[in-house]
Amino acid sequence: MDRNEISSKRSPEESLKTLAETYKADVKLIRERNRQRRLRYLLYLNILIFAYLLRRVIEDRPLEFGLPSLDAGSMIWIFPIAMLLIIALAVLGPMLINGRSPAVRFSPEEIDVHFDDVKGLDAVLDEVKRTLQIFLAYKSFQEELGGKPRRGVLFEGSPGTGKTHLAKAMAAEAGVPFYFVSATSFQSMWFGMTAYRIRSFFKKLRKAARKEGGAIGFIEEIDAIGADRGGVTGFAPLQTSTAVGRGMRVDRFGTGSTDAMVNELLIQMQSFDTQPFGARLKNSLKTLINLFLPAEHQLKKKSPPYSNVLVIAATNRADVLDPALTRPGRFDRALFFDVPTRTGRRELIDHFLVRRLHAEEMDRQDLREELASMTLGYTPAMLEHIIDEALVWALRDGRRELTWRDIMRARLSEEIGLAQPTTYTERERDLIATHEAGHAVVAYLCAKDHRKLEVLSIIKRRYALGLLAHSDAEERFTKTKSELEATLKIAFGGMCAEKLFFGESGTGPSSDLRTATMLACQMIGSFGMGDSYISLEAVQHSAYSAANLVAKVLSMDETKREVDEMLKRQHQEVLDLLADNRDLVEALRDELLTHEEIMGDEIATVIEKTLVGRNGNYRPAKRSDSGVVVSTTDETNETNV
Repeated sequence: MDRNEISSKRSPEESLKTLAETYKADVKLIRERNRQRRLRYLLYLNILIFAYLLRRVIEDRPLEFGLPSLDAGSMIWIFPIAMLLIIALAVLGPMLINGRSPAVRFSPEEIDVHFDDVKGLDAVLDEVKRTLQIFLAYKSFQEELGGKPRRGVLFEGSPGTGKTHLAKAMAAEAGVPFYFVSATSFQSMWFGMTAYRIRSFFKKLRKAARKEGGAIGFIEEIDAIGADRGGVTGFAPLQTSTAVGRGMRVDRFGTGSTDAMVNELLIQMQSFDTQPFGARLKNSLKTLINLFLPAEHQLKKKSPPYSNVLVIAATNRADVLDPALTRPGRFDRALFFDVPTRTGRRELIDHFLVRRLHAEEMDRQDLREELASMTLGYTPAMLEHIIDEALVWALRDGRRELTWRDIMRARLSEEIGLAQPTTYTERERDLIATHEAGHAVVAYLCAKDHRKLEVLSIIKRRYALGLLAHSDAEERFTKTKSELEATLKIAFGGMCAEKLFFGESGTGPSSDLRTATMLACQMIGSFGMGDSYISLEAVQHSAYSAANLVAKVLSMDETKREVDEMLKRQHQEVLDLLADNRDLVEALRDELLTHEEIMGDEIATVIEKTLVGRNGNYRPAKRSDSGVVVSTTDETNETNV
């Protein structure tokens, strides 16, 4: 079955995949052809050596092994030559070493990462596979389809999202050499050596592609050498001073320090197809002969062969790259690496836990789903780090298997900080426990449906004397006004609990007020949840175009009044709510004073146990129209808000 038959019987995507698998020979054939050529050269060399040895045997001149004999006068010319070589090596050696390509070569056998090891990047992985299929079937793509294979792919994304990991998997799957280089390693203290190193890197790629049928180059953090040139720097005034106190103005004209690197990179991205040394020599000889031949009998020169090179560049600052680098023909395909979705995080968790010893409870699907839910915004690297840190916590306790509690402690220590045992006074300890219990009770009553209580603690971490950690119950990308108002209520829970139990609040709620103010300003000035639908985010280059939205909102009397009224209204509602549920705050406070830290379902258990204890016939809470949880008892039909 030929290629046309394959293409006609399959869909375009299946046809391309089949061609890539069937004609991986486009790469393999070149490798096999080069291997056979090397064997022929070795055979010819052995034939010459054999002929030479056979001749000596026929002439009865056997080989004699040993050091060459030197007479006394040999030192007269050997010593000066040796000195010249040493001097030349001392002068040229550093320059030659600095001019070498800084790339590190990995053969496919050395790379232990494959596409099966890439999790949480489904959309990007599909596009990478298509790029790799074209890379492998480049002859078919060029000669039969008439297309031009991609030469450069730009990986853009936050640190730890898997850019380098996926590039390694590409090289392993393609079965071609992989050249890894950090962009900063191109830079050199010698003038002109930076550009020379870039040329050496691409020369290595072309040479490997000719020998192996293809090569993949990976440039890490390309923004270090590919930043926007911004045109010519122009005249830059330089003010100098002299000993007598008079200054002299000097106008300098030039370009930025990275321009030469960008220029060389642009040239090399267009110069993949260059002749090898032997072909250049033959073409030069033909050029010389053509000088003496008429036009109709000119010798035809050989065109440069296609170099099957794919250059991958990674950066987390694609916005600063020179536009010429991202135009078609260079890095013309940009792939964005976003943080994984909940499904992707679940795949990553399964992948990481398979390779690590864990307790039997970690095989529970609900716990793995909960971990995927509470790690919204985590990159693959962060997620793996949390699991590794959980193993460290297990080892601290003398165990060899991580548990759910180890993961919770690892996540808490990484996100908030390590626990710092601090001795509080009795009143201060009671105040902090009451403050945090107030947050938790409000979160339970006002946001039970969409917020999940994770950790309640009065152990000092960094700048937090205590904390309530809560997250979205399910992964969502938008929020309603009632949900944001519930968040404001949670922020006021600590302050209102202090006022309710101690008659006044202290300095503890300062960070809560900052959070509430920022959220209220967003609601009024950006989300259209106030009296006006005007978005202050649209204000540019005016008296109100401050660097942040909070400054814009608070600089206007009308919007500032709206923010103040919203905060006061939420504060009063929370104060009334806690006044009707003092027993819940007291129960959580006492539990915190006893255990100092409670996690997950333990928080809700304490609250629900207290609700049951009110009457003994407590029904599960239901939500009122205002979004506040309402608990009712059967006997008295009393409503507690």
